[in-house]
Amino acid sequence: MPIGEFGRPPVLEGSPGLTTPLYWMYEMAQASLNPARAVTDATRILFQNPLNPWSHTEFGKSIAAGCEVFERTTRRYGKPEWGIHNTEVNGVRTPVEISTVWEKPFCRLLYFDRKLTRPLRSPQPRVLIVAPMSGHYATLLRGTVEAFLPTHEVYITDWSDARMVPLAEGRFDLDDYVDYIIEMLHELGGNMHIIAVCQPSVPVLAAVSIMEADHDPFVPLSMTLMGGPIDTRRNPTAVNNLAEQRGIDWFRNHVISKVPFPHPGFMRDVYPGFLQLNGFITMNLDRHMDAHKNLFKDLVKGDGDLVDKHRDFYDEYLAVMDLTAEYYLQTVDVVFVKHALPKGEMTHRGKPVDPSKITRVALMTVEGENDDISGLGQTEATHDLCTSIPPDRRVHYMQKGVGHYGVFNGSRFKSEIVPRISDFIVSAAIVRPKLSLAAAAE
Repeated sequence: MPIGEFGRPPVLEGSPGLTTPLYWMYEMAQASLNPARAVTDATRILFQNPLNPWSHTEFGKSIAAGCEVFERTTRRYGKPEWGIHNTEVNGVRTPVEISTVWEKPFCRLLYFDRKLTRPLRSPQPRVLIVAPMSGHYATLLRGTVEAFLPTHEVYITDWSDARMVPLAEGRFDLDDYVDYIIEMLHELGGNMHIIAVCQPSVPVLAAVSIMEADHDPFVPLSMTLMGGPIDTRRNPTAVNNLAEQRGIDWFRNHVISKVPFPHPGFMRDVYPGFLQLNGFITMNLDRHMDAHKNLFKDLVKGDGDLVDKHRDFYDEYLAVMDLTAEYYLQTVDVVFVKHALPKGEMTHRGKPVDPSKITRVALMTVEGENDDISGLGQTEATHDLCTSIPPDRRVHYMQKGVGHYGVFNGSRFKSEIVPRISDFIVSAAIVRPKLSLAAAAE
């Protein structure tokens, strides 16, 4: 089970001293498998070569398929590409160019620049999508970005793999996360709408609360929180209970390791990506084993469509990043153990985080009916905290028939959730005296 969206810690009931050398042993295992991967890759190419008569036989196809399955199950997957080259704006196919508009050691702010061939009749809303920093890369939200691009100017946070950030760049914790969000909103210069997907709902709410308390002119026009753990005491799931049962010291002793040489982040304390992946996989181990068995069969049969779907999914799913230890531990402690935000006890740099200070920002919360990570009511709890937002500038929507990932991806997200968020954003920017935001989102 994951903690929020963090992978479940591995079951290491022995000495906590096993955790640090585990990362080093993992690196040695990866290095030792390189020759075997090279041999199997060469063998696969040999038995896929049409000039080889064995490539046309069941035996040859089985050899090639087995080699690919071995290589794919033992490799380390790198950061995926976005693969977004164009979109459709007002019925016109439009090229998209991705550029970095702001950067700090632990994050880049990406802008999906639509190269319009003709100017729009009216400007489209600008949205900042805050991606989860919980193991997977921001490319996990590829479908989210694609859904908003036709009708919005889209920016997204692209968090860095802590393994790749030198120790000299300093630490990164939950307070820094909040600072980054505020700095991004300042960089974008106002007239923005912010969308937090899952885990960042807490730091985004904290950032907006702080900006409102400081009367910051760059506060966003609206804030949409999707499947986030605002108050995990409500309808707690098994993943929420795990954090309370273990306690923060258990996590510190059992999942934190130092980055080994030769990575740029050598000696940085992290929650390693491969341990998170262990949690992701063991949640549904049978399903993943069946998927790879089917991959073998589809390769032998030559079913290219099913093979491509498997490759696309696992190229993304198996690509994971390390998280800084201080960020992971502080998040688990503040959000899942102490419930500091809903209790009114959360602070940022020593200052209280008070969502009741929010008055200018419209609020929308979105939940999935079958969410087994952030249970029903955990995100909706935001409305009880943001008491100063007028009722006609607040709305909650629960999407039936979807789980956690269906809240921000998939067919129902595109057909039912995105239109409601878009209407909400438009209504938040143009306040209509006779039409409430709740009505606009229905």
